[in-house]
Amino acid sequence: MSVGCVVGALLSRSLNPREKQNRDLEQRLQQAEQRLSGYQQEVTEHFAQTSQLVNSLTQSYREVHEYLASSALKLSNPDVSRQILEAGKGKLPSDNSTVIDKDNFEPPRDWAPKEPGSKGALSEDYGLEEDREELAAATVNRD
Repeated sequence: MSVGCVVGALLSRSLNPREKQNRDLEQRLQQAEQRLSGYQQEVTEHFAQTSQLVNSLTQSYREVHEYLASSALKLSNPDVSRQILEAGKGKLPSDNSTVIDKDNFEPPRDWAPKEPGSKGALSEDYGLEEDREELAAATVNRD
């Protein structure tokens, strides 16, 4: 009789739909955790490789700059050599041509200059009238 109770309990437990659903959910959860762990490992490897490549690129840039600087010192005039050396230190060239004349300074214009009464460049039909005239002239000339 006790064997029958044990077998009955096991059968009822294994045939219970909720128990089966719980086992399925636990299995899906474990699979999802394994996929997440694999993805995290791939991301870690990706950024480690990217870091190595950027460091390699930085070293290559440094070598190219040093080569150009040494060549400039040998082959060019002293002003160019000085600018190249300063550029390697992160400084901007101290060239007088970059000085702004404050008396004649105008802010940049973000519009096209126009004559009074004419349409501006931001008008929806700006330039279309000229295109129509050119098309009409081309059509007349073909005949």
